[in-house]
Amino acid sequence: MPLPFVTADREDAVHAAQSVTLAEADRDLWRRPYSPGPWRVGGGALLLLLASYVLFSALVIALAGGVPSGAICAACGVLLIVLAVRLLRAGVWVSSHGLRRAGLFRTTTLQWGEVGSLRTVQRPVRWLGLPRTVQGEALTLVPRGAAAVDSERVLLTDHNADFLSRPRAFDRAADVIEGWAAEAAEGSG
Repeated sequence: MPLPFVTADREDAVHAAQSVTLAEADRDLWRRPYSPGPWRVGGGALLLLLASYVLFSALVIALAGGVPSGAICAACGVLLIVLAVRLLRAGVWVSSHGLRRAGLFRTTTLQWGEVGSLRTVQRPVRWLGLPRTVQGEALTLVPRGAAAVDSERVLLTDHNADFLSRPRAFDRAADVIEGWAAEAAEGSG
């Protein structure tokens, strides 16, 4: 699993993902048209640090003779690692196939033909995914054939873990995703 945000050339990888058009895209390659923000990477790093402590404690417990307890502790450490990877992979991904929104526990994929409208709107948004809301911008998706108010899905916000204090990055990512959707609509229409 490539993790371009860990390498030194992450800006090159993001720029390459933003500059690819729908016609040039590889059908099987899913791209995130933005780099993960510092809040997302920091949260993943803290989860991995906690996992290392839990795995070390599992080793100590197992060596002390409590193998079943050590196994339970090791399973908790592995669960923390899986959670950290899911946190780092969360976001909006695009390919010539469609649009994918990966969340912490669930991933939803829509083909471009199922995407009705994508637009950036001013609205109250959740701050870092917490219940507190602030006024901000959100990239919203309304699937084709659905009532606008009932099924509007928020894909990105300028106050989520990727774009908090990075408004230009949010604007670029929203423009790229809207551009891919417009190009797919022109190709099918």
